[in-house]
Amino acid sequence: VCLLFQALHQISQRTISTASRRQYANRISENQKLFQEDNGLPVHLKGGAKDSLLYRTTAGLAVFGSMYTVYFLLVSSMPKKPN
Repeated sequence: VCLLFQALHQISQRTISTASRRQYANRISENQKLFQEDNGLPVHLKGGAKDSLLYRTTAGLAVFGSMYTVYFLLVSSMPKKPN
């Protein structure tokens, strides 16, 4: 049993220590220039098309949810017809 735990420990250490790591470029200064630029866009849309799509999707879901809530409240407030 002890040998099994030692073998598992050795395998796990070897797997973690030799795993390749991705190196990402530091793009903070580029993003700071983009978001601090005065181009008339609100900050939540300065990221481009992806930000615009996320904003429109979120706004659409919020409007749909609000309309569904009002509909459900209206249906719930009506008395049920007796059978």
